[in-house]
Formats: sequence, C-alpha cells, structure tokens
Amino acid sequence: MAKTPTNQWKQWTPQDMKQLVKLAKWNTPTWLISHELGRSKAAIYTKASAEGISLHPTNQSPYNRLKK
Repeated sequence: MAKTPTNQWKQWTPQDMKQLVKLAKWNTPTWLISHELGRSKAAIYTKASAEGISLHPTNQSPYNRLKK
C-alpha cells in the first residue's frame, strides 16, 4: 500500500508556493516536486493549474522534434 503524503489535507503555505514556483521554473519532474513538498502528484497538478503555473518543460521540443 502506498504511503500517505505528509502534508495531505494541510493548507498550502506561502513557502510551499514559492518552492513550487521555483521547482517548476527549474523543469523539475512532478514526482520529485511531490516528494519535496510532501504532497501527491495530483495535488501538485491541481494547485499548479489553479495558480497558472506551467509544469511543462520549457527547454524541450514537443514530441522530440529536432530542428533540421
């Protein structure tokens, strides 16, 4: 059985939000963000979407397209 996240059902603090923004800017994988913040991946996706934070990598081409 999976472990329950440590911050489940707790409010998001300003420090949590700063860390989420910082990790998203660094293109950190979502599973690692969830581990760092002690929340589920679904909670990370939901909060990022609600706050308008993009979790998509900004420095990679979609679908592995290489410029010719």
